[in-house]
Amino acid sequence: MPNETNFLDITLLGKEYRVACPPEERAALLNAAAYVDGKMRDIAEKTKSNLAERIAVMAALNIAHEHLCANQDAPAKDQKIESEITLDSDAFRRRISHMETELEAVLKPE
Repeated sequence: MPNETNFLDITLLGKEYRVACPPEERAALLNAAAYVDGKMRDIAEKTKSNLAERIAVMAALNIAHEHLCANQDAPAKDQKIESEITLDSDAFRRRISHMETELEAVLKPE
């Protein structure tokens, strides 16, 4: 099936999460999870915090800041590259939104 949804288990700060992930995005999601986990571990170590939610928010802000600074520093070479980046960013935002929904469902108190 072309739109078949698979699930992938990722680990962030020692906690396992199951997220929906199409097979063709598996490697990219694993790389993203490893990057986020590294950021979260750095923050936890630097702040000596063990509050996962606080660490996750700080990591998200740091990653967003890196992303926005990188976009401001890189001049647009031509319209085609810029539109491709926009499409990738839109897909990335949709993917994050979907992952947030999945995480909220898993973490929702009973």
